[in-house]
Amino acid sequence: MAKKRPQTKGKPHAQAQRTSGEIPVVGAREPCPCGSGRRYKACHGREAAHAVTELVQRPFEGLPNECDWVALRELVPAATVELPLKGGLPQGVPSVTLATVLPMAWPALRRDDGSVLLGLQNDTSSGDLSRDLADTLRRALAAEPGTAVAAERVTGEGPRLQDLLDADGAFEPVVHTGFEFWIANDDSASTPEIAASLERANAAAIATVKLSGVEAAYWCETPEKNHLRWVMPHAEERLLDALARLHAAGESSLGEGTRLVGSFRAHGLMVPVWDLPTSMAASDIEKPAVEFAERLARALAAQEPLTAEERRARGGLTNRQVTLS
Repeated sequence: MAKKRPQTKGKPHAQAQRTSGEIPVVGAREPCPCGSGRRYKACHGREAAHAVTELVQRPFEGLPNECDWVALRELVPAATVELPLKGGLPQGVPSVTLATVLPMAWPALRRDDGSVLLGLQNDTSSGDLSRDLADTLRRALAAEPGTAVAAERVTGEGPRLQDLLDADGAFEPVVHTGFEFWIANDDSASTPEIAASLERANAAAIATVKLSGVEAAYWCETPEKNHLRWVMPHAEERLLDALARLHAAGESSLGEGTRLVGSFRAHGLMVPVWDLPTSMAASDIEKPAVEFAERLARALAAQEPLTAEERRARGGLTNRQVTLS
């Protein structure tokens, strides 16, 4: 979605600043910025790949609303969240906002008014997404207003998001129908490059709604059918057992015409997915989702071994898992 990289000409916040002598991180299949003509993954990206830190399976663990962090990273096209910082906002920074995607895939942006936008769905250079995002955030806070922040390779040292964000602060995602928030209240952001990026991003986005009755569940609309994608905090093996118990008992659906079809793995958590009829709107699934959460809680509390039928159901669910990250 809108993977075009920052332009090299134009206004200060229509370009990312490159650290002298360093090769910035770009998409694996994009031309290497060094000018070799090879793809990044076959050139300087190979060196970066060898230098990555050990993969952190749950980079958002310990943050408020870990499940929503995973959803915004992997599932939700357009959303924003106000981020509270430890010790409050620095002078001259009126707000820090997490955004799923920024124009031209910028990692971060310091707007003309000093506010900071931090992009979540960007390629990262190490095995610790939390450390990469924290590094980008720190550089954005120190950047000049009206400046886009480039990607950089991150070492295994330095703070993580858990060190920078206020764990007691609210984390309340706002899902948008499009990416107009890029230019809201910022007339200087209305450049031709950003307008083109906005048009591409809006064309690729699918309608998505966050359910209000349960945590981290997102309804989305596609041409063939609708879906519910629900990020859950439970340990994978325990959750698979519980889902298998419900599936074997015929209690895994969310109502007539719905079906639990499998799950994603993303950043150490499981994301069960249901197919829904095209006629089923987000508001229609609110009550069934709450009722399912109650059934799941009972199944999670069960201690007896799985029956033969439940083991077969579990095997089917396991075979329909897809790993996103």
